[in-house]
Order: sequence, then C-alpha cells, then structure tokens
Amino acid sequence: MADRGADELGVGDAVAARLWNGRWQLLSGLVAILLVYVFAGISAYVLLPALVLLLVAAMLPTGATRPARESAASLEAIGLQRLSGEYLAAAVADPLIIFDQAATIVHANAAAFAAFGGIAPGISLPLKFRAPEMQALLDSVLSGTVASDVVDYTEKLPVERAYRVSASSVGHGTELYVLVFKDQSEARRIDRMRADFIANASHELRTPLASIAGFIETLRGPARNDPAAREQFLQIMQNQTGRMARLIDDLLSLSRLEMKPYLKPGTEVDLRQTVDSVIDSLGPLARENNVAIERDFARGPLDVPGDRDELFQVFENLLENACKYGQSGGRVVVSIARGDDGSEPGIDVTITDFGPGIPEEHIPRITERFYRIDVETSRTQKGTGLGLSIVKHILTRHNARLSIKSEVGKGAAFSVHLPAH
Repeated sequence: MADRGADELGVGDAVAARLWNGRWQLLSGLVAILLVYVFAGISAYVLLPALVLLLVAAMLPTGATRPARESAASLEAIGLQRLSGEYLAAAVADPLIIFDQAATIVHANAAAFAAFGGIAPGISLPLKFRAPEMQALLDSVLSGTVASDVVDYTEKLPVERAYRVSASSVGHGTELYVLVFKDQSEARRIDRMRADFIANASHELRTPLASIAGFIETLRGPARNDPAAREQFLQIMQNQTGRMARLIDDLLSLSRLEMKPYLKPGTEVDLRQTVDSVIDSLGPLARENNVAIERDFARGPLDVPGDRDELFQVFENLLENACKYGQSGGRVVVSIARGDDGSEPGIDVTITDFGPGIPEEHIPRITERFYRIDVETSRTQKGTGLGLSIVKHILTRHNARLSIKSEVGKGAAFSVHLPAH
C-alpha cells in the first residue's frame, strides 16, 4: 500500500509539474476559447470538449524536456570520461600500478612512485619486482587461471617495508590489470614487539621461578635438617619473589599507561614540590649507596600541566637509577630550569650522576622494554628492565620528551622537558 501511495504521489507531482511548465500556453488557450464562446456564440457543447482538449494538450510532454534530458546525459558522459583510471589511481592512498597483458606498466600513482621509485610507463614489472612471489602473482593473473590473487612481498631498499600485494583484472575485455600494495610494516613491527615482549617477560619470570623451585627441592631433601642452609635459601627465595612482584607491578603499570588516553588539560603540577618529595623518599637509598643528592632549582613558580602521580613516578625512576648506577661518583645533581629557548618554552628537569656513564651505542635503545646495558649489574640492583620504558610512556602522554647525554667515565644526564601551558 505504501509503495502504491508513493507511485501515485510521483505521478501527481509529474502532472502538476507539466501543468506548471505550460501554464502560459494553457492560460492563452483558455482566454481564446472564452472569447470565441462569447463573441462567436458557439454552443456550450462545443466549449466543454475544447477545454478538455486544451487541458490534455497542456499535460502532454513538450519537446523542451528532450533537450534537457539530452543535456543531462551529455554532462554525465563528460563526467565519466573525466573519471578515468588515472584520476581513480591518484585518489588511492596505497601504491597502485596499472599494467597490460605484457606485464608492462601503463600507469602508476604518486604513492607507487614514492614507495618504489624508478617506475614509469613502459617498464616491465617482472624486471622491476624480481622476487619469486611477485613473479608467481603476475603469472597467475596474466594467465587467467585466477581473477585475483594476493601475496606477501618485502621491499628491501631503501628501507625494509612489508606489503600485502593484490592483483586483479580491470573490468572485462580491457586487457588491463592492477597491483595494489597494502603496507603491513607497522603491523609486522607491532607483532614482533609483542612476541619479543612475551618472550622477555616469560624469561624474566621463569628465572626466579626456577631458582625458587630448586631451593624448595633442596630444603625438602639434603638441607631438611640444616638450619643455616635453610635460612640462607629462604632469604634467596624471598629476594626472588620480591623480584617477580616488582616485575609484575611494572608490567601492570605499562599496561595501564597504554590503555589511558592523553591527558586532559586543566590539571597543574608543582614540579618543585614533586621533585622535593621524590628526593625525600629516596633519601635512605642514597645514604645506603653513599650518594649525596644536590638541588639546583630555579626561582619562582615551577608549574606545568600534568598528572602528579605519574610525574612522581618518572623522577623516582630516574633518581633511583642515578643513585644505584652512578654511586661511584658520590653525588647526584637534580636541577630544574626554565627552558625558554624561544622555540619550545617549558621546564627542564635534569638528573645528573658522575658514575661510569653509558656507552654511546646503548643510548638509542636504553628505553626499550627489558633492554639492559649490563644484565648482572641490573639484577644486582633489583632492576626489572622496564623503568625507563615506563618513563618514556608517561612522558609521551604528557607531550614531553626525554634526552640522554653521557660520556663513559664521566657520568650521565637524563633531562625531561615538560611543555609549558
């Protein structure tokens, strides 16, 4: 019923439109008939059929609609001609190559030029992409055995990129084909990071678990009646369980940070008070390592937008590392200065130790998860290998950055630049 009503409404609209378009002709004819009726004295039986014929003539489609339809069709044809393969290829963000039956490039979009370079119409695809999987892909599509096919392809130069490549024919009877390259590099990198992370976390947990299991077996066997050995082994087991607890806490911290959105504006942190609290909390550790902590704070207010608990965790990690790994220097300097360099105003917090320093080749990777410069030293100092990774994640959420400067034998300086309002 609804469809029937809609159809009737459409017919009515069409009739009304035709009457409106021929309104002047209809009015002229009506006036002419009335004049003839009045002055010529024709019969009323002639007048009524004349009016009906006039109304029917006005409702018939006129020749004026035909040019309009032809004009619309011509405009559509022009639009389709302009919508050529070249325009469509340019609108695709992924690298796209159109080739013919001879596997010769007909057209390549800008993304393909940027990704592969050295490609132009007339170049042979088998000579450009020599990998066996690409050769097999081209052969399967050109032979007509399959309408479309997909392979994984890795481009080695100038940098290694992984692609999922699909090939298919264009339309029917065109003898043209298209290659589309979907960049999978970032997804592959994330998969490798996830696999490495699981492997490293499993290894870090398995080591203390194996140690605890071995000591339990010893306590239930040879050392069952040896109080001195039992006390020693229990202390080692307690240390190992503490290490696992710290590792799990750090893993949970990383997970929470990755799930949080970026900070909302409006919260303020007093860096002077926050850093003072960190120094006070690590005072016992500094005294245990015979390290003196010195302050060098700028005058005036030192407020920045941020989350106090997270920034406390940042400076606690950095100062704890300085006290542990730079203890041979005997002192650590904590400075806060305004970084008004004109281009990027903000506040810099720098923690400097005077210990053995960090070799240059390790600095780019020091914030990676589980990356350690010296594994034994890190474990001796009860490190989990996740502290600087947590620092990096927190600073990313604060739109801040961490810079590291070090020279072997002269210590290391970790600087946190926090943006101003």
